[in-house]
Amino acid sequence: MGEFPLGDIEIQQFWTDGFVCLENAISKEQLGGVRDDVDAWLEESKSHTEPYGEILDGRARFDLQPGHSAESPALRRVTSPVEVSNACLDIMRTASVVDAVAQLIGPNVEFNNCKINAKQPDSGTKVDFHQDFLYQPHSNDDIITVLINIDDVTLDNGPLQIIPGSHRGPIFEHWQDGVFTGAISGEEMEEYCTEPALITGPAGSACLMHTRTLHGSGPNLSSSPRTLFILEYRSEDSKPLDRNHIPSRMSGELVRGVATSRVRCSEYAMTFPEYPTTASFFDQQAKASTGI
Repeated sequence: MGEFPLGDIEIQQFWTDGFVCLENAISKEQLGGVRDDVDAWLEESKSHTEPYGEILDGRARFDLQPGHSAESPALRRVTSPVEVSNACLDIMRTASVVDAVAQLIGPNVEFNNCKINAKQPDSGTKVDFHQDFLYQPHSNDDIITVLINIDDVTLDNGPLQIIPGSHRGPIFEHWQDGVFTGAISGEEMEEYCTEPALITGPAGSACLMHTRTLHGSGPNLSSSPRTLFILEYRSEDSKPLDRNHIPSRMSGELVRGVATSRVRCSEYAMTFPEYPTTASFFDQQAKASTGI
């Protein structure tokens, strides 16, 4: 475990902008281990035509993008990979980026959930602007999403897009016309999301993002994959108000500090999210365009 990965300027940037980037967030050995697993999962996906595997609540672990085939595999999500990957589990518990999380919302920190999101070459997969907090209400919003680059992320392969300072703004509705789309409205995107910061970086680097920060991403228009290992951590006194939408056996595990058994509440209002019934939130966001 590293010590104090973030300096005072980086800590101030996080609380001002709602995110901060960190180089060498995981070791070369940890990066290599995750890459090997991702390559193996992509190869395994060639023998499947529909989402497969199973997580704790019975949903599929491995989600396939429409158009997936053995000739052109398009594995787009692995849910709770810490349950099936020792490399992912090691990162979740021991990577230096976890010490950075403890600097920001610690000293007592719990693991919340994780997934791997992948955009294969020339993939049309995009993510509409949203706030992670709207998927997972807690007693307070000291929650951080850590997005670790498993591939080099460039301007062409669908980088993360963040609206600086938006974590200090409103909590946006993610239900549109009675449908949980998992995204803000088109009108709000036009008003608030016109000048995003594009987050690029080499493999092994990471972006730490506040749970209320508006973010999304565009399609991968390159010939190179863009794979992210995404982990969420919460302050130990931030208690879930609804069931975890990405459950795993490790949810709630104390990764830094001590257990206090205390709860801290902040004042806010939001509508409870819809619990997903399919393999990933991509299907929920698709409702925005299909109207179902």
